Amino acid sequence: MSKKNKKEKDSVEEEVLTAEKEVVSEEIVEERDPLDILKSDLEKEKDKNLRLFAEFENFRKRTSKERIELFSTASEGVMSSLLPVLDDFDRALQEIEKSDDTGHLKGIVLINNKLRETLKAKGLKPVGTKKGDVFDADIHEAITQIPAPTDDLKGKVIDIIEKGYVLGDKTIRFPKVVIGQ
Repeated sequence: MSKKNKKEKDSVEEEVLTAEKEVVSEEIVEERDPLDILKSDLEKEKDKNLRLFAEFENFRKRTSKERIELFSTASEGVMSSLLPVLDDFDRALQEIEKSDDTGHLKGIVLINNKLRETLKAKGLKPVGTKKGDVFDADIHEAITQIPAPTDDLKGKVIDIIEKGYVLGDKTIRFPKVVIGQ
């Protein structure tokens, strides 16, 4: 056989195979029951509906969570502006304790306690930093470093310049500290 005849024969065989495949696929389509087609369409629509419902539930939960977070930190501006007042109370208490006037001390202590309890009820809490704590850059703000008076105070908090406060789970002011080197 010549190459030309062989090519013609191969192309004819290929056309016959393609035609047979088309006939077989048409027979398969014709054999599908309309009820089966409707069932598969119904399953697809159920799946779409289920996915849409799940997406909506996720959206609802996310917006609810965002709303709760907004309410819990909505007073952050007011609380931040009251922090200097709390610092002033601390300084006033230190100075009045030095004097012998117990009448003024009792009055200032009562007002201070009332203010702090009210702010605590609204979610404001002081950060529990003490002298001698290990310095942690995640929760402390280092103002300066000074030579440590003893070797055991190296890398630790020597003095607290300003107290830190958290509102809910969010830190609104980091404690400003002096650390030993």
